[in-house]
Amino acid sequence: MSSNDAKTWYDQANQLFQSGRYEGALAHFDKLLAIQPRHFQAWGWRGCTLYELGFHAEAIESFEQAIQLKPKYALAWHGLGTAQAKLGKPDEAIASFTKALKIDPNDAKAWYNKGHTLLSLSRAQEAVPCFAKATQLNPNHYRSWFNHAVALAALRRYKEALASLGVTLSLKPTCDYAWSYKGMVLAKLNRHEEAIASFEKSLQCKSDNPNAWYGKACSHALQRHIEQAVKYLDRAFLLSPYLYPIMAQTDPCFDRIRDSEAFRSLIEKAGGG
Repeated sequence: MSSNDAKTWYDQANQLFQSGRYEGALAHFDKLLAIQPRHFQAWGWRGCTLYELGFHAEAIESFEQAIQLKPKYALAWHGLGTAQAKLGKPDEAIASFTKALKIDPNDAKAWYNKGHTLLSLSRAQEAVPCFAKATQLNPNHYRSWFNHAVALAALRRYKEALASLGVTLSLKPTCDYAWSYKGMVLAKLNRHEEAIASFEKSLQCKSDNPNAWYGKACSHALQRHIEQAVKYLDRAFLLSPYLYPIMAQTDPCFDRIRDSEAFRSLIEKAGGG
């Protein structure tokens, strides 16, 4: 295979990858690597292709091969981290993302993925600057703003979290889970009318969102509005009959109505009594 042929195979493989035709892309990368086994970019993008196909362990092998050939290959370190995270190896993933960012500190997606992995380990303090950097580099990525808000709220920095949620919703006004989360943050600040309005916005985006119904129930319970709290909690239970009945039994939001007959009856009906 000539260098021109190799470039053609590589370009075609990448075109197939970009168009979502992953099996075709993989075949092209394999064909190229059979002839040019030291083509580190092909190993890297082959790893990305395997990742998209759900072959995460095989993707790791491909990324590691790319890194062996080119130790300062940011794409391969980043890809390695995403595959490690997918396989439940968050500490290894964070180390890989850190390597990628040392090579390319302007990779917004790597900052986001590192922050997301840190957040999954409840390491919000470390996650906050990662999401801050991701939003700085790519201010239009609403998920970075949302996760920034989640990390800030975990640190009880609620007003800053609301600011990030404001940007999230300016970028994605139909983001039902962001409206729900905004409602929960407002409830933490005892701003219940605004919280309920946010939950209702979430339900306008997605009417069968149990989290929003549960959130409305929480806000009403904190105000000792027993009838409304039980009504909305019942709706959450119907939509998610396993998670929310368990949560409601210990959630302090319901402590003010926990002894009411209506609440006890609902919990018993849901199988938690």
